[in-house]
Amino acid sequence: MQILFDGAWLATVLLVAIRLSPLFIAAPVFASIQIPVAVRGLFILALSALFVMGLNISPIFTHLDVGTLVLAALSELMIGGILAFGLFATFTAFHLGGRIIDMQIGFGVANIFDPVTRSQSPLLGTLLNLTALMVFFAANGHHLLLRGIAYSLEKAPPGKLFSTPDLAPLISHLSAMFALGVALVAPVMITLLLVDIGLATISRTMPQVNVFFVSMPLKVFVGLTMLAVSVHYMPPVMEKTFSALFYFWQTVLQ
Repeated sequence: MQILFDGAWLATVLLVAIRLSPLFIAAPVFASIQIPVAVRGLFILALSALFVMGLNISPIFTHLDVGTLVLAALSELMIGGILAFGLFATFTAFHLGGRIIDMQIGFGVANIFDPVTRSQSPLLGTLLNLTALMVFFAANGHHLLLRGIAYSLEKAPPGKLFSTPDLAPLISHLSAMFALGVALVAPVMITLLLVDIGLATISRTMPQVNVFFVSMPLKVFVGLTMLAVSVHYMPPVMEKTFSALFYFWQTVLQ
């Protein structure tokens, strides 16, 4: 039995794997799932081989040169980092919205320990982030994610040196995620602001009332109740947030 070794095809698969690595290791969608590193590495290599064969990506290397491979690997790592940045910023919007509510309600002094990242996370920020993750997979967002990866391989074939990206789309996407994160919890923010104004008025007109002890349970009750009521209006904002991710990818890869 004779085994043929195609070095150019293997180099193409490895370059695609380098592009996918930031998405499947650092991005919050997959970083929140506790999977051994070896399993992730094998999964990335298998998925890269499927992309190369499924999209009929032709190896661009006529000869394997170490310097060319290093430059191509750095280019692929930069593309993967940009794609992972868009995905990370998208889910940070939900974390930001929850963090704002935590600070207003008073949950900012209490965090939960995340065994995956081994760090402390805010209560409602973690709740909104996990909810967004559930909605993402329930709405077949992982299918769109694979299509986005395929689009990036068509627009920027592996091995082709990627020019320095423009910072304008990155800043625009980051600012859009900040605005959407605030819009996601805007009803709760405005309601708690009105509660603070009312409590401040009471503290001035009735100094004998201990506003501090009254405000804590009141703000928790009002904030959680308003959050439960506003959940019905969150899906359009979530849809716009996820759509902004793929629009960012399309803008950067043009």
